Amino acid sequence: MAPRMMDVGINLTDPMFRGVYRGTRHHADDLAQVLRRTRNAGVDRLVVTAGNLKMCRQALDLAKDDDGMYVTIGCHPRNAAEFDKFRGGPDAYVKAQKAFLVNPANKKKIVAIGECGLDYDRLFFCPKETQLKHFHRHFELAEMTGLPMFFHDRNTGGDFARIITENRGRFKDGIVHSFTGTQDELKIYIDLGLYISLNGCSLKTEDNLNAAAKVPLNRLLLETDGPWCEIRPTHASFKHLKMTKEQQDMYKPRAMNKERFVFGNMVRGRNESCTIGQVLLVLSDLYGMDPDELAEICYQNSLRVFFPQDLTEFEEK
Repeated sequence: MAPRMMDVGINLTDPMFRGVYRGTRHHADDLAQVLRRTRNAGVDRLVVTAGNLKMCRQALDLAKDDDGMYVTIGCHPRNAAEFDKFRGGPDAYVKAQKAFLVNPANKKKIVAIGECGLDYDRLFFCPKETQLKHFHRHFELAEMTGLPMFFHDRNTGGDFARIITENRGRFKDGIVHSFTGTQDELKIYIDLGLYISLNGCSLKTEDNLNAAAKVPLNRLLLETDGPWCEIRPTHASFKHLKMTKEQQDMYKPRAMNKERFVFGNMVRGRNESCTIGQVLLVLSDLYGMDPDELAEICYQNSLRVFFPQDLTEFEEK
């Protein structure tokens, strides 16, 4: 039986989960199958990340009838130009974000502000200046709601850390999602009281593993960032991935190429929430811990950030 887990970062609005890849349909919509595998792997809550207004609408539509699905609201750094392009400009864009947040129907579903931050690895999506110009608007939303912030940080040369430090008093909790930074960056984020969320991309190299091993257990969260960031045989983490037959059935079900899609199988190269158990097993081997114990620690951390009302008195201590 799988331990309970929470995927705190999954891009379920991506068309891949509907069978569409780069604008071309390759197979039928199999989202229901994806969610069935997710539950079978012990994942009872999902946080669906929304990187712009359109994705927020889509995520809320997905989550409305699923008691274990929740969403974020924000503007991914690669989409930051949308602030200026929006009719009425940046202020109107923020007003539209606030409209989602104040809608009573969304109150129990929106659990974080984000995905927001900076990404200097993919400046072809959005120039650095535009990202820097609009990142700060998310702190306004966090102040208004008291919700945690879901951060994106890629190769930002200290800019991300500087902005977070300058605005640390404006939000209660923050998560550096898909962390791939250095040990020095990790120390800065931990000293700022942030949580660190790890996935397959966080565990690619030996340097990644060395940094991951330094994450304090009380600051560790798990995610997949699907359909991206799967663990691959070429990754440094792969040698730490040791699965029983039962675990393999749950965390690494049979996968086929999208061109040969068969219902009930995963699609090769499309990461899903069920694989979060692979991240757990790598980290438990890295830390020398029982996987069930580590899973419960991460689950309690996730509750503390996103669902503090669900913590028991014992767990709060």
